[in-house]
Amino acid sequence: MVGLGRKGSGGRRAAGRGSGTVRRVLRVLPGVLIAAGLAFDLLTPPSFTGSPSFSAAPLIAAPLYTLWATAVTGALAVLAVFLLHLHHGTGWTAQGLTELATMVTVAGLALLINRVVRRSGERLASARGIAEAAQRAVLPKPAGRVGGLEVCAWYEAAQADAFIGGDLYAVQETPYGVRLAVGDVRGKGLGAVEAVAVVLGAFREAAETEPTLEAVAQRLERALAREGARREGLDAVEGFTTCVLGEIPPESEVVRLLNRGHPEPLLLYGNGDLAALAPAEPALPLGMADLGDRPGRAQQWAFPAGATLLLYTDGLTEARDRAGDFYDPAARLRGRILSGPQALLGALSSDVRRHTGGGTTDDMALLAVGRPGRRWQERSRVERRRAVPVVRRADDAG
Repeated sequence: MVGLGRKGSGGRRAAGRGSGTVRRVLRVLPGVLIAAGLAFDLLTPPSFTGSPSFSAAPLIAAPLYTLWATAVTGALAVLAVFLLHLHHGTGWTAQGLTELATMVTVAGLALLINRVVRRSGERLASARGIAEAAQRAVLPKPAGRVGGLEVCAWYEAAQADAFIGGDLYAVQETPYGVRLAVGDVRGKGLGAVEAVAVVLGAFREAAETEPTLEAVAQRLERALAREGARREGLDAVEGFTTCVLGEIPPESEVVRLLNRGHPEPLLLYGNGDLAALAPAEPALPLGMADLGDRPGRAQQWAFPAGATLLLYTDGLTEARDRAGDFYDPAARLRGRILSGPQALLGALSSDVRRHTGGGTTDDMALLAVGRPGRRWQERSRVERRRAVPVVRRADDAG
């Protein structure tokens, strides 16, 4: 078994360093091109010209420099062309004037490109800010401690530059103990985000008032039914959500789970043992009650001190390496001793990224809930002293 690392996404850091080097090279390239054009023009016969280098310089500067720096680069390129033609005695010939006019046109185009790129960047930054605000509203960062338990969540959307997709998680303290949910809404895009908001809104209300997980699930069913009636087309017929609902009663070392067609959670014990919490009877996902009478029943497992409960969406188990092999979290985690939810998700997210060689092709949500134990707390204090960051884009609870 390949061991899980404790540090963060080394691949992303390496990629970041590589892209930073490329960007630094590109930033000095306009000046290098102007200097190379001058040298080429002076060291070769008059029939040869360095105009291509002069034309390229402001165009490369446009997306990388400020408007003022782009204007300076364009002016230097125009001045270089003019002085070289004067040097060769062709400054006022048709060829010289044509090359000078061409260079002025290119410099003007570079200024226009700079303005377009800057405005696009501002709009993208605004859109990203809105997306971050939407994520915080729909999937807020859970508290580090909820009802005496340690909590950590991690989310990654498959769509490039997206902050939220069709996966969801929630955890809150209620009169019935700590209740939690992890789910996966069918589909992607804004429709899936709307369904996520519906499910989470219904869960937050039902978790506070319904006495059983079965009753909570029924509330979610009704919420999805209302959402499906509002929609048109395929989503109105085939919309569904796989979900695991959990409950950890106060003053009790047990966890109750109701699995509605979702990947089975994992329970990691303090000694490295691992158990897959598979339901005794499979149940239909939420939103598919009309297809059969299989709503499922909650089951109970021991949840001792020092153990960590891991819930995840299928973006984790469907992550593939270059050979097409799926990621197996149970096999990768069995035998590992990690000091709580934060260390678990840090190691897990790094290992998934190494397995896939980059990002995932599906949304992925992870939620870890741990019951602190003495050894666990001692290891956690040691790791905090080392101050090793473990997760990028993680909802760290530590």
